[in-house]
Amino acid sequence: MAELEFHPEGAPFSGTIGRTLETSSPAWPATPTAPEGAPNVLMIVLDDVGYGQLSAFGGLCETPNLDRLADRGLRYANFQTTALCSPTRGCLLTGRNHHTLGLSAVTDISLGYPAHNGVMGFEHGFISESLVANGVSTFAVGKWHLTPPQDASQAGPFHRWPLGRGFERFYGFLGGDTDQFHPDLVHDNHWVPQPSQPADGYHLNADIADHAIQFLADLHSVFPAKPWFLYFATGAGHAPHQVEREWIDRYRGAFDGGWDEYRRTVFERQQALGLIPEGAVLPERDPDVPAWESLSDDARRMYARQMETYAGFISQTDHHIGRVLDFVESIGELDNTVVMALSDNGASAEGGEHGTRNESLFFNFAPETLEDNLAVYDEWGGEDTFNHYAWGWTWAGDTPFRRWKRETYRGGITDPLIVSWPAGIAARGEVRHQYVHAIDVAATVLDVVGVDPPSHLRGVEQSPLQGVSFASTFGSADADPVRRTQYFEMMGHRSIYHDGWKATCPFPGPSLAEGIERGHPFGTKLTEELLDRLDAEEWELYDLSSDPTETVDVAADFPDRLAELRDLWWTQARELGVLPLASGSLERLLTKRPQPGGHRDVNVFYPDTAPLPFALSPRVNNRSHRISASVDYAPGDEGVLATHGNRHGGYALFVSGDHLHYAYNYMGIERWTASAVTAIPAGARELAVEVEADTSAGRGLGRGAPFNIVLLVDGTPVGGVRIPTTTPTLLSMVGFSCGYAAYDSVEPTEYLAPFRYSGTLRHVTVDVSGELQTDPAAEMVRIMTQQ
Repeated sequence: MAELEFHPEGAPFSGTIGRTLETSSPAWPATPTAPEGAPNVLMIVLDDVGYGQLSAFGGLCETPNLDRLADRGLRYANFQTTALCSPTRGCLLTGRNHHTLGLSAVTDISLGYPAHNGVMGFEHGFISESLVANGVSTFAVGKWHLTPPQDASQAGPFHRWPLGRGFERFYGFLGGDTDQFHPDLVHDNHWVPQPSQPADGYHLNADIADHAIQFLADLHSVFPAKPWFLYFATGAGHAPHQVEREWIDRYRGAFDGGWDEYRRTVFERQQALGLIPEGAVLPERDPDVPAWESLSDDARRMYARQMETYAGFISQTDHHIGRVLDFVESIGELDNTVVMALSDNGASAEGGEHGTRNESLFFNFAPETLEDNLAVYDEWGGEDTFNHYAWGWTWAGDTPFRRWKRETYRGGITDPLIVSWPAGIAARGEVRHQYVHAIDVAATVLDVVGVDPPSHLRGVEQSPLQGVSFASTFGSADADPVRRTQYFEMMGHRSIYHDGWKATCPFPGPSLAEGIERGHPFGTKLTEELLDRLDAEEWELYDLSSDPTETVDVAADFPDRLAELRDLWWTQARELGVLPLASGSLERLLTKRPQPGGHRDVNVFYPDTAPLPFALSPRVNNRSHRISASVDYAPGDEGVLATHGNRHGGYALFVSGDHLHYAYNYMGIERWTASAVTAIPAGARELAVEVEADTSAGRGLGRGAPFNIVLLVDGTPVGGVRIPTTTPTLLSMVGFSCGYAAYDSVEPTEYLAPFRYSGTLRHVTVDVSGELQTDPAAEMVRIMTQQ
């Protein structure tokens, strides 16, 4: 049989066309073919996992599958990120610096400047786009967090969703975090409900591993020789630290010695692994972290439980990573798969001093006490908590460095990186000390697959890659440095690395207390006057060759070198589009941003449509509003008419037992339900709740305006209640749904999700024309902790 003839796709037809098939010869458009022998690539991106948490990097969270990768490959001791989630992910997937991409921080606090707009231009192509154009299958599962909030609903546009940026399949969540037991899920370009419930064994980590395996199995069943790129991005270890109880119990008593002992133990293990040189010094205790021995017995008991839960979460995550690795091995492809496992930034301090049973308390400036946490000690990490640990464990998790996520000290930017590729890397269990940044990962992936960075993608001329491949280090610990210089900036906190030296200008300060003392606490606007003072007085200098843990500021000893590095930072900032500088100020929060269709006071929703993300849901807190449902009622009809939230906070208007009900959940702490005193008559009805916000009442920290609730049937009051304490800022981490509870139950004792409305529901109208009372400071805290 004759060989088929092909011509490049888009090129002129290379066969011949006569009057009939007899006088014609065929030629087929060629589909892209991967380079000969190209490996698969599995990129595992962990969330908020510090340098000193994984056992592969000396940490006390047991990760045998990541250990296996490290033992079959390389540990990179000097891998750097941006100090924040979305910016690092943009770097990993494009090979450009985060300001170049418009990702100076997260898109929720975008500004109308190229460095800050949160909209990654198509001139900055994703490696998934380059790979799929060269015959590689591309899949993504888990956390995305690269779509602007205004584009994240089913109204689209979808061109900045995963399938719009070169991935052929996607299963996961678009936002910064999600409930591990009741997640907000997207499959390809549409929202989907979770496939089962926690009572049936559901957990998000298992779900995304299942889908990763399914995507690979689908490909292998049809085209086993085709290489693939799998982006596997877990929600772990970002809060909530939720996991099945058996994983928590494995660590019972393991952290009773506290965070000071943890630091000492892990530091010794890191030195034994060769990650940290013998002469390095462990920094003194962070000024924001109390000594473990100074804590009460109750405090130590609670804080130890928080770390037991976090460690169980990480180990369970590793288990499901292992399931994916085992499948790849079962189809005979693990040896020729480049596996890169890394974290996106340092450990997170967003649990505050005590940790929190529900992150919404922290977002809303609500007081968080040890006593509140102790009340849910036994439930910690389960379905009924949305928990985070105390920042003492953050500091411990970033051993051997100082500080944490969002800051450009090494605790915020230096993270674990493991590279395993048995077919391409001869070394086993070795350490590499070359300085590598997240932007270098994309260039390395293209290099090992054999794909040149494209000049154009889908007709768009491409910007140059700013990262460089570090594949040269695979074969030799003594390979030449691949990166001599790298700038850092995160909301005013600045650093620059050059040839073993690092200069840092902390903002607001080296600690929360010192920032306040210096007169520029978190949230301070970065003015020209303040910037001049920071440049003149606040820069620190570290010689990382002799002081890799940044313990001795030698700025006074080397003023000329400090001046050179400071000037180099400004040069880099101008060349790479970092300016204008912007801190995490309230002014930044209050900036007006694009919204789909503009703001509407009256919103009409239809039953069984996809839920809205919380950022696009009608904002009902701290304002009077009205929710009404048009139904054709028949006795026995029941279900949710409208809801926003879950068991950790929110509201629901629903029908049960032929009566209308309204439930309100104050951040999982208190709940109220108003119930109609009369049954709903059969026929066409308007079922409504009118909410009057008493903005004249005293509020206090973490407390919104009290609500006076009135239930109505066809305009006639049938019940009500006064809710004295409401949520001021972030009602819930999940959004609004109509005709069913998309995620979970706001009041699990009254109904169980989805509790879909069983009768005829025509539409629901939400009127939010009442005056909105805001708390800008709480808004900023909310945004900065959801990344």
